[in-house]
Amino acid sequence: MAAGESCELVQEIIYDPSFVQKLFDEMSATYGLVNLVSSFGVCRKWRQYCLRQIEISSGCTTVDLMTGMGELCPEVAQRLGPQGRIVAVDISPVMCAQAQQHQKSRFSCTVEIMEADALCSSIPDDSADVVVSSFGLKTFSLRQIERLAQEVKRILKPQGTFSFVEISVPPAGWLKVPYLFYLNRLIPMIGRLLLGNPENYRMLGIYTRAFGSCHRVVSAFRNAGLETEVRSFWLGCATGLVGRHAEQLPGHAAV
Repeated sequence: MAAGESCELVQEIIYDPSFVQKLFDEMSATYGLVNLVSSFGVCRKWRQYCLRQIEISSGCTTVDLMTGMGELCPEVAQRLGPQGRIVAVDISPVMCAQAQQHQKSRFSCTVEIMEADALCSSIPDDSADVVVSSFGLKTFSLRQIERLAQEVKRILKPQGTFSFVEISVPPAGWLKVPYLFYLNRLIPMIGRLLLGNPENYRMLGIYTRAFGSCHRVVSAFRNAGLETEVRSFWLGCATGLVGRHAEQLPGHAAV
């Protein structure tokens, strides 16, 4: 098998939904703790940055894609109030169970945990005022991100907004080398120390290197008809996508 064909086969495997589901099922017991410890708490800051990029009004419906254990839900719920609704979507049934356990009786708003692939969920068209997501983009190939952008547009109401954040490879060479060493070597080591499988955590570095940053995928969202900007945090160690579903132009309403 040629090197190019081998690389394509590896990419096909690691982006397969069943592979991603199994990976996060296995990491679920240690994922939150490893993230917190290995990032020195910075992951919480990046999630806050994600939510601060947009307005989340009281009483609206917010969809949290690739919700993991529902880490974004507490702050979203505070903004929504008792009349609001969160639909938290994740492909991993074990992560969904963790999210269900964590949110039980904690929030005043309605929270629905949905086990589904974010690329083809049953969320109705034009039903979300806001779509948010933290640290899930890197687990998709470029082709899948194009599908994801179409899904975001489908479920957002006209003028609805979205915000994504993802760990990224910083552009500065002086920072890139130690940062990749941290991703590829230190995080798996921390995973092992905290009783996680280091090979699983090594995959996060593989996904991050392949993803690069949100600059690489912003065109997929713009091509889907979403007004989109890229945001950079901490010298590019994390990047985000922020935008909205533009309202229909006059005279172009569906008949």
